[in-house]
Amino acid sequence: MVDVSAKGASSRELSPEEEMQIIHSTSMAAEPLTKVGDTFCLISRRWWEKWISYVTQNKTASTNSTMGIELHDTLVEHTDYILVPEETWNQLCSWYGGGPKLDRKVISCGQSQTELSVEVYPLRLRLHLMPKGDQCAIRISKKETIGTLHKKACEIFQLNSEQVSIWDYYSHRKHALMNDLDKTLDDANIQMDQDILVEAIDNGGGCTNDVQENGFAKNESTGLVEPSKTNYPILSASKNLPKNNNSELSQLQNLSSAIKESEDKTQTQTQTPVSVGVSTRGSSGGLTGLLNFGNTCFMNSAIQCLVHTPEFARYFREDYNQEINWHNPLGMVGELALAFGELLRKLWAPGRTPFAPRQFKAKLARFAPQFSGYNQHDSQELLAFLLDGLHEDLNRVKHKPYIKSRDADGRPDEEVADEYWANHIARNDSIIVDVCQGQYKSTLVCPVCEKISVTFDPFMYLSLPLQSTTTRTMSVTVFSCDGSAVPTTVTVTVPKQGRCKDLIQALSTACALKNNEKVFLVEIRNHLIHRFLEDPLMSLSSIKDDDHLSAYKIPKSMKNTKFLQLIHRRQELETGNARGTTGWKAYGTPLVFPISCDATITRGDIQLIVHTMLSPMLRTEPVSNSEPDDDSDSKTESESRKLPLKLVDGNNACIDLSVGEERTVRFPSSSMSILLFIDWSPKLLKKYQTHYLEKLPEVYKYGPTKKTRTEPLSLYTCLEAFLREEPLVPEDMWYCPQCKERRQASKKLDLWRLPEVLVIHLKRFSYSRSMKHKLETFVNFPIHDFDLTKYVANKNNSSRQVYELYALTNHYGGMGSGHYTAYIKLIDENRWYNFDDSHISAINEDDVKSNAAYVLFYRRVKTDDNGS
Repeated sequence: MVDVSAKGASSRELSPEEEMQIIHSTSMAAEPLTKVGDTFCLISRRWWEKWISYVTQNKTASTNSTMGIELHDTLVEHTDYILVPEETWNQLCSWYGGGPKLDRKVISCGQSQTELSVEVYPLRLRLHLMPKGDQCAIRISKKETIGTLHKKACEIFQLNSEQVSIWDYYSHRKHALMNDLDKTLDDANIQMDQDILVEAIDNGGGCTNDVQENGFAKNESTGLVEPSKTNYPILSASKNLPKNNNSELSQLQNLSSAIKESEDKTQTQTQTPVSVGVSTRGSSGGLTGLLNFGNTCFMNSAIQCLVHTPEFARYFREDYNQEINWHNPLGMVGELALAFGELLRKLWAPGRTPFAPRQFKAKLARFAPQFSGYNQHDSQELLAFLLDGLHEDLNRVKHKPYIKSRDADGRPDEEVADEYWANHIARNDSIIVDVCQGQYKSTLVCPVCEKISVTFDPFMYLSLPLQSTTTRTMSVTVFSCDGSAVPTTVTVTVPKQGRCKDLIQALSTACALKNNEKVFLVEIRNHLIHRFLEDPLMSLSSIKDDDHLSAYKIPKSMKNTKFLQLIHRRQELETGNARGTTGWKAYGTPLVFPISCDATITRGDIQLIVHTMLSPMLRTEPVSNSEPDDDSDSKTESESRKLPLKLVDGNNACIDLSVGEERTVRFPSSSMSILLFIDWSPKLLKKYQTHYLEKLPEVYKYGPTKKTRTEPLSLYTCLEAFLREEPLVPEDMWYCPQCKERRQASKKLDLWRLPEVLVIHLKRFSYSRSMKHKLETFVNFPIHDFDLTKYVANKNNSSRQVYELYALTNHYGGMGSGHYTAYIKLIDENRWYNFDDSHISAINEDDVKSNAAYVLFYRRVKTDDNGS
């Protein structure tokens, strides 16, 4: 056994294989036991890869020493560093020495606070001591309490805790007194790089230069230093460095800061030519990139599309301060509008040097914590927040009046629509409304009383489904309970957004049902009935393609019935049974038979019912049997009439129905379903063609398809699917004012009033019962002449509604990851560009269309007949 202690490691040289085995063992042992408060350490990825190369006997790695780099906000796990358990770090230190130790704690995160994450970047806060005016920056975990922050502030400024109050000093204003000492900084919505006011009663105290326990002194830097490769040491700082040599540590940190400044200059110098060579003609503004500082491409792409919307570019470059609504409780006290305006001006300023929108990101995280941190987010969700937030910050209505909408009551649509729009503008009036908001007509119809409700609602963007067809094929296996036919699989075509009644109607037609029959529909899972599909208004979207459906022909006239479920079982070897005995396992597809609750049913009656249901599958020719049968024909016939049936009673006990044919059966009163097992012995299986029961097809079977030339999905088709009538999902049921009940009404949308800028969101991300995935469907969207005239329901508006594409965001990759870019047309130059974070390059218009297109931005085209 290898001695893994530091002393043992120094007593003899370990082989690379032994080192790898030890590290693997410690890492694997620590991983499943990780809990909140555990420590992980950062190691340079480049050093780690060289060590991996060493222990795997790959000696090609360079042994030249390298300079240290600073741990700054743009570092990405697995790209710049890796995280290892503290035990792994200690083991590597015992072999190679090095430091400083960059340890980080495990914290809980996520909405349920059950996910574990290593807090690589604790909060960086700037403390402002008042009235003296001293400042000091510290690092502190967002899971620490306000009480801990209060204590640290008192220690830093050498103050008596009873004489100090701390404030949320957002935007250098006293935003909130932080006096709930048990509340975490995370719950208090304290964000990275935020200001904290430390208010002291007297003028004592000051900011110390070295406060190691707080993680940061005034220089705010932390070193993640690269290793010297001599003997593969873990970090470049010598293990003989005095533990308290703060001057040397400060020099190392200052060197790291200088290196970062040098790298930033180098980055600017290398990136600038990419932009400079793009265009020099006419107005060259608007070709400034945005640096990606940790999965911020989702934000960068959305920002570039907004700042290149001509109406917004013009508005925010002028004086818009007089329109800021400082007191709107639904807004961000003007902070978001000011931050966006400042960002837009930078992007349109002369020069092409990319920059990181850190201040805007901080404001965003302040008001929308869901976008905080450095994870990838949905660009469309951010866009929706920005449009709504900017509207509220710039709402010209300072005091919103209360307006109660009137019902249409048969009035003309034009009158009702204008009334709704006037009511909306009375409460919402901003540049965002002027440019981006339209209006659609929403019609709801109650499925019971047929009450019609018409409203006219505003919209900021349209979210279109990616549906290539309006219909759907569904396969269902149909069983006859009266023994008239063998089970057969029927494939029918139904509306894609239809209801269960549409499927039942299609099956009834396909099966040529008799007048006295109806179809009873169920979903099968694990050879049992999972659910009865009885609600005719249930949306077919709740039935997935990988589900299995069965339909049973039953008498239409029967009332007060229970359903007998015949569940098939066969013998299978039980796992781990040394004797090799068998157990009864469910298989095949259950059969269903309705039984009147008013009738007296005997065990013999049930035997006859089951014989009837199975009779179409009975073999007409005897199957040869190698074993002699000494029983007489009459005896065999008699016994075969007694099927091995077991009925489950109200106490969940099994009653053998193969004996006592005259005895009356009492059914459980608490359930509408009666479970009946039939145990198929090998001998019994030979008498029936049970393959009809064994293979139940999926609703829709995906398989290898031939490559055929098909028309790409059109944006017009997506719009038509969005406007098509469909039932509301059960979660959004409508309260019918006439029925006084919640109903699953049908809903129909129509476009009524279109905006100057039409934003269209292609719903690429979809969710099913077991997974979520992205649709890579190619949508053929028009770049020019996107004509929506025929889709506008307001026929009093006779002008043509034609749009032209000027910007779009793209998403490459899968859910929760991937990369965002933007394609934008500089209208003054009539030229398209690819905005890929900091990199900007010209592209051909033919390259704009791809299956990565996600959010489309259209502007209304000025025509003679629309008067614009």
